[in-house]
Amino acid sequence: MNFKNILVLISIFCFYSKLHAQYTPFFQNYSLTEFNAGNQNWGVSVAENGKLYVANDKGLVEFDGLKWHFFQLPNKTIIRSVLAHKDLIYTGSYEEFGYWKKNQKGELMYTSLSNFQEQKESLNEEFWQILHHNGNIYFRSFLNLYIYKENKITKIEPKSTIISCNTIDNKVYVSTLKDGIFILQNKTLIPLINIDKSNNVKVISITKFKNRLLITTSLKGCYLYDGKVLESWQPEINEVIKEQQLNSFLELNNGNMVFGTIKNGVYITNNLGEILFHINKENGLLNNTVLSQGLGKNNKLWIGLDNGIALIDLNYSHTFYNDNSGELGAVYDIINYKNTLYIGSNTGLFYLDNNDNKLKFVEDSQGQVWELKEINGDLFCGHNNGTFLVENKKLEKVSSSTGGWVIKKIPESKNMFIQGTYAGLVRYSYQNGNWETKHLSGTTIPIKYLVFEDQYTAWAAHAYKGLFRVKFDKDYENIQVKDYKNKGLYSDFNVRVHNIKNDICFKTNQGWQKYEALIDSIVPNTLLNETFGIDTNIISEPDTDLLVTKSKKDKISFISLIDGKTNLELPNELFQKNLVVHSEGISQIKDSIYALNLYDGFMLINKVSHTKSDSLQEPIIERIEIDKNLVSINDSDVYEFPFNKNISISISSSYSNNHFFEYALSNSDTLNWYKMDNEKLELSSLSSDDYKIHFRTTNISGALSSVKTLQLKISPPWYKRRLFYLIAVLFISLIIYWLHKRKIDKEQEALHKKLIKEQEELLKEKAIENDKKIVQLKNDSLKNEVKLKSKQLANTAMALVKKNESMLEIKNELIKNKTGFENALMYKRLLRKIDNSIGHEDEWQLFEYNFNQVHEEFFNQLKSKHPQLTHKDLKICAYIKMNLLTKEIAPLMNVSIRGLETHRYRLKRKLNLKNDKSLGDYLRNFK
Repeated sequence: MNFKNILVLISIFCFYSKLHAQYTPFFQNYSLTEFNAGNQNWGVSVAENGKLYVANDKGLVEFDGLKWHFFQLPNKTIIRSVLAHKDLIYTGSYEEFGYWKKNQKGELMYTSLSNFQEQKESLNEEFWQILHHNGNIYFRSFLNLYIYKENKITKIEPKSTIISCNTIDNKVYVSTLKDGIFILQNKTLIPLINIDKSNNVKVISITKFKNRLLITTSLKGCYLYDGKVLESWQPEINEVIKEQQLNSFLELNNGNMVFGTIKNGVYITNNLGEILFHINKENGLLNNTVLSQGLGKNNKLWIGLDNGIALIDLNYSHTFYNDNSGELGAVYDIINYKNTLYIGSNTGLFYLDNNDNKLKFVEDSQGQVWELKEINGDLFCGHNNGTFLVENKKLEKVSSSTGGWVIKKIPESKNMFIQGTYAGLVRYSYQNGNWETKHLSGTTIPIKYLVFEDQYTAWAAHAYKGLFRVKFDKDYENIQVKDYKNKGLYSDFNVRVHNIKNDICFKTNQGWQKYEALIDSIVPNTLLNETFGIDTNIISEPDTDLLVTKSKKDKISFISLIDGKTNLELPNELFQKNLVVHSEGISQIKDSIYALNLYDGFMLINKVSHTKSDSLQEPIIERIEIDKNLVSINDSDVYEFPFNKNISISISSSYSNNHFFEYALSNSDTLNWYKMDNEKLELSSLSSDDYKIHFRTTNISGALSSVKTLQLKISPPWYKRRLFYLIAVLFISLIIYWLHKRKIDKEQEALHKKLIKEQEELLKEKAIENDKKIVQLKNDSLKNEVKLKSKQLANTAMALVKKNESMLEIKNELIKNKTGFENALMYKRLLRKIDNSIGHEDEWQLFEYNFNQVHEEFFNQLKSKHPQLTHKDLKICAYIKMNLLTKEIAPLMNVSIRGLETHRYRLKRKLNLKNDKSLGDYLRNFK
């Protein structure tokens, strides 16, 4: 370390030594509503994996940095002491002591050690302290000391009440109430020293201090013992702990000491016993009674209170001033002027008194203070009511222009300044030891941001809307104002203007821009957008090589303008949402000490002593559940889960600070990271496949831990497994076989039916054919019969014709031989018999019967269709139907051929036949 850095550190130490009484390291309270257990916390211990364990009046409390867990003893009694050693958590309670250990499923299970031997009577004691030494675990009650090693317990019984136990240089010191301090050797108590034999002295702790023993007591203060001489040690803290009743003591790795009291919280001192910090209820601690304390990694001090738990960061890279009275309000600017810290807030101007470090109000300063700035050795206060000079803790008005937002020095001028106010620009000039002011005409708008481009050009931004370029004349009497809202500006709302390395830069709602003089226009500023981000604001004066920025997520970064690297990052959890929104500001107080304004106070940031926290811890798998049933955690990180189950994976990273978790689920090489809302990842409806779940720890600064990977194999559903496929194949094969067999049976049955049907059809066809043959035979027979009957009928008709012809011939012969007859009567009688014989009715009926047999009731149908036909007409029709000629029909009718032709003509008309139609054809075809 060079001489310059040594001087810086000395100046910082001196600065802190002046202000320590009003400042505290960062600490965070955890109330009962957060850890959901009892009020009192009797013991705290940090495990090797970074988890906190607290002995609470209702049970054991565990904290992994994000989530609290609560466990109860089987008898649900109060726990008085706790010690985390390796993978075991030892606890002491009433008539009970033992240890907790996580099983393979991640459950914290308790094993009792109190039944180590048969007890005739109840233990009737509480175990207030547990410590580890040389592989032994010591459980201390007020009555006895129990030593646990290799599953064996040894009991040590001193004559007096045991108050405390400590280990130093491989020795165990046992402090009693009446008989003094002993050294435990080979299970024997060897007297060392008795501080005050006349009074009971409650020894809180014994520790090594500069080759001597430092003995702290509850009400008697501190003592030093060199092995021979015991003397009282009188540091600054000594009288305090006598008055406030010391209850716990802890020495830090850097030699600083922590004193926990019953009445007034925690005191932190250097190794000389000088008080550096005092943390109590007045400056934010939940409770003033400290019951226990334990140191974790990275100087994180856990405090168990009578009502709550607190975590104190002892790195000292940042400290806080808190005004819990509410008098201070929202802080807007801070300045160290003549070794006095002035604080401007929305309620007025304050300062911290160097004598008693109390917050004091500057008389008549009530109202909004916007800016505090030292100019030419004078302190200017830009106020809601005007601008004032601060001298000897009093105000003197130098300008009546209200709202002194920002004042800037004119380049290349030592004594002239321009200020932006509620009503425009005000010029300040220092003449003959006095300050003169003038409001510059032409500006009446409120100007909150102001920077100079050159000696006669400035840029001014409206408090809410607008950006202007201002030109001054050489005397700074007159100005020209030009509106630049239409010169490429993204938006003229909420514009902030900065001069960064002679570049005029603008922060708008849409990102960073800059002024390009060659084209007289505003263009995007790619460098700042990539370096800072479009949502990041500058909250410090940009006239140095170090800029302070605030991101959208309230991360504050110190960035070097030389190399663009981030020197320091502050997570938003430090501020507890106490930033003054839209008016955040960082002020350089002294050398490497900066102040961040907050509500009801401010934060001091020591850039030199800031140490980066260790890298983020890789996530640890705590629990794995399937449908809320715990699964055993294995070292291979390969798990096979059934299909369609809800899977939850709980992780932790106890040694990480201000962190959160991200996960990526993949069954390929592509990883898409997603932020987890808490420490548990819930998965459901995963398809059957092989997956890799990646976990990592990160923070708002973008730092990443190494990746923890779990391999998951989601078993296929029952209907996608090999056995199911085999069964399904067999089943389907059986179904196919059954269907095939059924098909074959059906085909055979169908074929059989078809054959039967074909046979039936064949038989039917044969039967039909036979029937047809029979019918044909019958028809042939009938035809033959008809032919026969027709022949018979024809023969009959021909016989009648022959007979009638014969009878006519006989008649004609008789007529010719009439004269030969003697008897005329006889002659006539003979002629009459011949005529009757020719037209005999019986013969006709016989002929008609036979004719109907042959021609299927020809007469009936003919009479039905032609009812006008006479009996004689029907006879003629029958003869024509039989193809008899006219000359053959005439004798049968006993008429002449001519008479018959005449009768045929009349018959044709009765039948309504046309002249060209043949009577014979009609009758022969009539059916």
